[in-house]
Amino acid sequence: MWDYSKKVKDHFLHPRNAGQIENPDAVGEAGSLACGDQMKLMLKIDENEVITDAKFQTFGCGSAVASASALTEMIMGKKLDEAAHITNKDIVDYLGGLPVEKMHCSVMGHEALESALHNFRGTSPEPAEEAKKHIVCECFGVTDDEILRIVQENSLTTIEDVTHYTKAGGGCMSCHDKIKGLIEQVVGEEKAQQPPRPAGAKLTNIQKMKLIEETFEKEIRPMLKADGGDIELIDIDGNKVIVSLRGMCSSCTSSTFTLKKYIEPKLKEFVSEDLFIEEVKP
Repeated sequence: MWDYSKKVKDHFLHPRNAGQIENPDAVGEAGSLACGDQMKLMLKIDENEVITDAKFQTFGCGSAVASASALTEMIMGKKLDEAAHITNKDIVDYLGGLPVEKMHCSVMGHEALESALHNFRGTSPEPAEEAKKHIVCECFGVTDDEILRIVQENSLTTIEDVTHYTKAGGGCMSCHDKIKGLIEQVVGEEKAQQPPRPAGAKLTNIQKMKLIEETFEKEIRPMLKADGGDIELIDIDGNKVIVSLRGMCSSCTSSTFTLKKYIEPKLKEFVSEDLFIEEVKP
């Protein structure tokens, strides 16, 4: 059974701003009934481009309703330029986390907002016929641009991650090789942007500490938070990195696997092959 935060349960049982707006200034839609979830977002916008009202209609699970409810609360009173910077991660953080299997609900909220903003501006991200040329997952109609954006924004590393966030790859699975290639593309671009370390150069303690902290923030913490967990860096003793798992991760039966098969390899990849990890219980 999935573990939902109190805030998710509250927004599902007592959704804010559900309903319709008569003569809305902007309308955005995301998802589809064929895929199991669909959301319609309606906005009222004043002459200063401030969102004065937001309502939604959602067909889907509790996480879909909660994500839509949270989104309307988050954007109310904001200028359009501010609202445009809200991501699916912001929706998840606002709700106190979502089960990884339900992350696609937060993505649907972000896409509905993006659609509404395009509707208000009278623009379109891409003509429908052109978008069809870029579809990777035929089962759920997910394009390469959508997958690349979600992988980059959420630091996704596996096909399963992409399926949880976008549903892509969750049907016939014939697109798995394409999804894998897109993940590798993002990872390769991120590595290319990192400043190279001189071959054989020994890191100073300060350099090592800085790289470890950066790796935690960019590569490790986003993945754990997506599952309702977190990690705290306790100390660095030579090549030993001492950590403490927080949130859902602290009581997870797979915590040792996560530490040794995911977190430690990330530290070896981005900092030093000599590093190893050790957990201390809170």
